[in-house]
Amino acid sequence: MPFTKFTNLDFDQIKTSIKDYLRANSNFTDFDFEGSNFSVLIDTLAYNTYITAFNSNMIVNESFLDSATLRENVVSLARNIGYVPKSRTAAQATISFDVTTSGNTSTMTLQAGLVCIGASNDTSYVFSIPETITTTATQNLDLSGNIVSSTSSFDNIVVYQGTYLSKTFNVDGSLDQRFLLENSFIDTSTIKVYVKGASDTGLGREYRRVDNILNITNISETYLIQEITDERYELLFGDGVFGKKLENDAVITVSYIITDGVEGNGPSAFTYAGSTVSSSNQILLPSITPTITTISSASNGGNIESIDSIKYFAPRLYSSQYRAVTARDYESVIQQIYPNTESVSVVGGEELDPPEFGTVFITIKPKNGEFVSDFDKQSILSNLKGYTLAGINQKILDLKLLYVELDSFVYYDQSKVTTISELKTNIINGLLTYGSSTDINKFGGRFKYSKLVNIIDNIDDAITSNITRVRIRRNLKSLINQFAQYELCYGNRFHINPEGKNIKSTGFTIQGQTDMLYLTDIPNKNPDGTLDGSGKGVLAIVKGDTELSQGQLVVASAGIVDYIHGEVILSTINITSTQRSNNIVEIQAFPESNDIIGLKDLYLNFAVGSSSINMVKDTITSGEQISGVGFKVTSSYANGALVRG
Repeated sequence: MPFTKFTNLDFDQIKTSIKDYLRANSNFTDFDFEGSNFSVLIDTLAYNTYITAFNSNMIVNESFLDSATLRENVVSLARNIGYVPKSRTAAQATISFDVTTSGNTSTMTLQAGLVCIGASNDTSYVFSIPETITTTATQNLDLSGNIVSSTSSFDNIVVYQGTYLSKTFNVDGSLDQRFLLENSFIDTSTIKVYVKGASDTGLGREYRRVDNILNITNISETYLIQEITDERYELLFGDGVFGKKLENDAVITVSYIITDGVEGNGPSAFTYAGSTVSSSNQILLPSITPTITTISSASNGGNIESIDSIKYFAPRLYSSQYRAVTARDYESVIQQIYPNTESVSVVGGEELDPPEFGTVFITIKPKNGEFVSDFDKQSILSNLKGYTLAGINQKILDLKLLYVELDSFVYYDQSKVTTISELKTNIINGLLTYGSSTDINKFGGRFKYSKLVNIIDNIDDAITSNITRVRIRRNLKSLINQFAQYELCYGNRFHINPEGKNIKSTGFTIQGQTDMLYLTDIPNKNPDGTLDGSGKGVLAIVKGDTELSQGQLVVASAGIVDYIHGEVILSTINITSTQRSNNIVEIQAFPESNDIIGLKDLYLNFAVGSSSINMVKDTITSGEQISGVGFKVTSSYANGALVRG
């Protein structure tokens, strides 16, 4: 009897293998045709084998981090290598307000829990603080010098979107006790743990959270945290060897905030709803409703770490062993200490020109927004000190965005289109889907032209072709009414048009000029008018949107264009106003290659919103025109107007 190797899960192939087995056994006949009763039995055996093999395969797949699909299995496997997935992150807002109450009190204490209510998109969100805040009160006197009221100022209070909860555990040393937090949607950064022993007062001693057992002694008052099923969390305390062991009958008090995550971003106006107590622990009722001043709107809220993210970062954090030496180490560690991180770029100073040895330059793209606040920068740098080598400095740079924009002409067959607007909407949605892929919208992102063209063509059968131009853009943040020099690196080679007009900008004004001005480029040429081969040119400041002429030139040499390295260097200039808001001058260029890459600290952003989608009727395909008659042609060569629209 021949040996049959089973290496697949396909039903038909399993059925064929069973028939081959029976065919080699002379005891079985009349099975090799579909109408026999024996064939039904074979189908049953094949189906049962198929289901069993499929389940076995799934079980095996769930045993490996890279192939597991269920979150609890992915989390469990990540736990084996010491990785704790990032929890939901509560949106944070900074507010200030005064509380005035009748009577005399030396201090006011803002109780942990609800502080205010914020609204966004017709939805209200509660904002809380994870611990009490006490301030000194000022006494207000009447004309006779009698104390009539007291006022306390709560300045720059950070409030967290979500509901404040508290839970207590009684330690029973006779049990194999687990300390489970039953609520989902917890922001683990807000967890406060207090342990009260027999000799302690109040809530007891505060325990601090650690991520690993390094530098932990038998008296360290610490705890670890791990995710369990249903996105809940468990607290782990010391065993007397690594970390202090809990006393029998000790009381553990755990407080935390459960949050809506990313949905809590946005509120900027708040209504007071807090609770204060006096120095004698008496509840104080405000004599007037406090008016809240918003210092910063609610932001940095995030959802729980995804399965794909866990699979990516868990092995990388394990390989870093909780130290930051290589660029990849920094990327993994920063993801842990700043959960709001979407993407990280780390560049060693030795890679710069000129080099800056002993310094690591870090650029972070937050999940919400474009910039990391100064407070968060300082917090990140402070936390990094526990992971980095002595003598190495870290600097966090502001985000540099490289925008990729399209100027696309899409040809369509009118006979196959219901509405042009619907077709255009479908194209935009297809581009947005591509923009959300893992290829782009990140440091080191890659925009692939062939993929994009193919996506547009395959949106609808009505689309016959497309001619799509690519342009790249960076925004110059100008210093208004200040003399300054500017350098913008695009990280991609520019196309050299002998006539210039590769570089285009939005409008701005300079000192001594009231007209709206624009940047353009003039490549370096030989006396005979040919390119000199240097790969460079000069920046010119011009007036109006016409062909270059002596009369339109305002500044003949305002800087340098390096076409080879993709750099725009603007000489000392005093910009007094800009056409765009926030003092921005948009400067675009046409790349040499239609494939764009975000190098080093450039964050690649596919800007669908600022792209141009032009619908062109294909009269030849629809039969409206004879071939070659009345067909609208479009060039892939992009130059055109002198200025950016």
